[in-house]
Amino acid sequence: MNTAYAALSDRVLVGTGDEWKDRLVSHDIECLAAHPGAPDRAFVGTVDAGLQYTTDGGSSWSIALDTDDRVTAVTVDPQDPDVVWAGTEPSAVYRSGDGGRSWTEREGLTDLASAARWSFPPRPHTHHVRWLAVAPDDADRLYVAIEAGAFVRSPDGGETWLDHPTGARRDNHTLATHPDAPDRVYTAAGDGYARSDDRGETWTHPQDGLAHRYVWSIAVHPENPETVVVSAATGPRRAHSTAGESYVYRSTGDAWEQAMAGLSGPDGLARPVLASGENGLYALTNHGLFRSDAGHEWTRVGQWTTEYDQVPRGLAVV
Repeated sequence: MNTAYAALSDRVLVGTGDEWKDRLVSHDIECLAAHPGAPDRAFVGTVDAGLQYTTDGGSSWSIALDTDDRVTAVTVDPQDPDVVWAGTEPSAVYRSGDGGRSWTEREGLTDLASAARWSFPPRPHTHHVRWLAVAPDDADRLYVAIEAGAFVRSPDGGETWLDHPTGARRDNHTLATHPDAPDRVYTAAGDGYARSDDRGETWTHPQDGLAHRYVWSIAVHPENPETVVVSAATGPRRAHSTAGESYVYRSTGDAWEQAMAGLSGPDGLARPVLASGENGLYALTNHGLFRSDAGHEWTRVGQWTTEYDQVPRGLAVV
């Protein structure tokens, strides 16, 4: 494994799993992103300290996007590590084309008709961008998950926005794409899993075998767009607690099976954060970092201490 950036609620861990280094300690973390093309650079969204970034593998940090709003989502363009997208609460989307040094808001998001019903239940007066994904073959095609209320798109880098399509999930948590299936969009949502094969225009909802429908995280195998893993629970209380109960499921088509071998759980397992990397699939849990060749079985990577037994917030393996 190369470098892993693992975001917990109050710190970012940087290392290979065998030896972690605590970075950005005592910040309230929301999200994290990094890119294999620039492995020493990572972006971390916080509740009250804007979007932080490092260019030296986590040894030092600076403010990339200086905002009083929560930074709730961040992603790096899969083709160009200098293009970075960030999302906030209240819902807004920002773009940087120079590696995070300068930013432009892509306006008009909340002018969409569906915005009248966007609301985040724990803070019902507001809503936020939960996830951002860029089409792997089109840097201008952006997918945005609004928590809660909509899946929206832009075909032109945020110049214009397309509103929530019929059949899309409304409580989207994590989006994914794959370079070998560039038309496809996957979503893990509080109202279930869904997949689009036409860039978000229409959706199918393969649920067979998925017994737990509050779906949080998703990862697609780097070499096979048909192999998908998700983390799921019966509801948010079970998912977002180290005393909860969560599961990982695997699919290679339209049916799902539990894929818990090697993971500590489901009792006492907070919903894992999943990611793909050069050597397979990864799961960050409140019990450690785990790796799998194809999502069947999981093996712990390196060491873990009880201080790290927190609900995970983000993971990037570069």
